Amino acid sequence: MTTDDGVTLRVRTDGAAASPPLLLVNSLGTDLTLWDPQVADWTTSHRVVRYDQRGHGASEVPDGPYTLERLGMDALTVLDDLGIARADVCGLSLGGLVALWVAAHAPERVGRVVLADTAARIGSEDAWRTRAATVREQGMAAVVDLVLERFFSAAYRARDEPGLALVGDGLRRADPEGYAASCDALAVADLRGRARDVAARCLVMVGTEDAATPPADARALRDLVPGAAYAELEGAGHLANLERPDEFARLVADFLAPDQEHHDA
Repeated sequence: MTTDDGVTLRVRTDGAAASPPLLLVNSLGTDLTLWDPQVADWTTSHRVVRYDQRGHGASEVPDGPYTLERLGMDALTVLDDLGIARADVCGLSLGGLVALWVAAHAPERVGRVVLADTAARIGSEDAWRTRAATVREQGMAAVVDLVLERFFSAAYRARDEPGLALVGDGLRRADPEGYAASCDALAVADLRGRARDVAARCLVMVGTEDAATPPADARALRDLVPGAAYAELEGAGHLANLERPDEFARLVADFLAPDQEHHDA
């Protein structure tokens, strides 16, 4: 599909077309395959829609900088292209910020929202500007080790789990400009003033060993979103859906189940 500013995005759908739609939004430096461990479970109840954010995976890489608003509009355009008026939304890290933006700015488009391993404000402007400059000057190889340390818990890295190599290889293949332009978006993205506008039922999830958006950030986000539920995945790092795939899938499926009351876990 093509966005209103002419950028081609890769989109994939799984599950029955008549099922309730669930839009998945990937993190910085990954693509729609981030969700592979969960798709089979979620398609039992939902039509799963996932896409590569601009600058990622097989989507087009326009020149940066990008903005959170632009990334949020991309998400809405994916829904528009598929004729979906309203969807549940689940995003992780940068994808979580995009999901939060959509829920705050287009509440009529969102049923329930899952904000995984994210925050209303991720990191500092200086850190993101520095990383963007490093990637533009030296390429992706210069940041892969740093990113993997922040993506995965020490225990997961020590076990040399397959996800480590898969994500590492994906980072090395990533387009430097797409990655850097997304860092530019993160440098100034701050939804602390808009999170209270979220009307959708919300679940905030975080791995207890998340080094990028630690539990303290997730709890702060929970406190900002009215009535948000909260869950921690014990021992998981930033990409909690890869470290604890079955538990992650279950928590989201339970939260999205009709007519359920949700409490902190």
